[in-house]
Amino acid sequence: MARGPDPSRRALLFGRRAAVAPLRPPWALHENDFLDACTACGACVDRCPERVLARDAGGRPVFDPRLGECTFCGECEHACTPRALDRASSDEPWTLKALVADSCLPRRGVVCSSCRDVCPERAIAFPLTARVPLPTIDPARCTGCGACVGVCPTQAIALSACAAHPERTETA
Repeated sequence: MARGPDPSRRALLFGRRAAVAPLRPPWALHENDFLDACTACGACVDRCPERVLARDAGGRPVFDPRLGECTFCGECEHACTPRALDRASSDEPWTLKALVADSCLPRRGVVCSSCRDVCPERAIAFPLTARVPLPTIDPARCTGCGACVGVCPTQAIALSACAAHPERTETA
């Protein structure tokens, strides 16, 4: 199958930074392979019971953690007939992990634990200290489900690809 121009090469030639790959649904193939396989049919978006998948400018599916939590039910992968989402390609649905930015309220001295309260894996903790406790994320427990992203009042939480799997580069 013929592949279109490599966006990172184009960015290099024209002096622009390559855009970061969008967050794709669970079990998405590597971005270039995903783009080759995905027909933008929308079956995965329509089938998502959590309604956390949307379409990007090209009509392809993206995961939007601001809409809620991915439960990894697999409905999107089952609906994908072109196999752009393929559970057999990876043991993990993705390599996303939550990261907390400096705009986090506790880092500004304000008590908040909304992210911890919604985390289904209990991956976010606020160890007790003499000051306002700061969030810590256990990467071994974090599934990158996104439950914490939408509830953060300062939008201080983002999902990013784990460095252990650099071949799958997603961030939002």
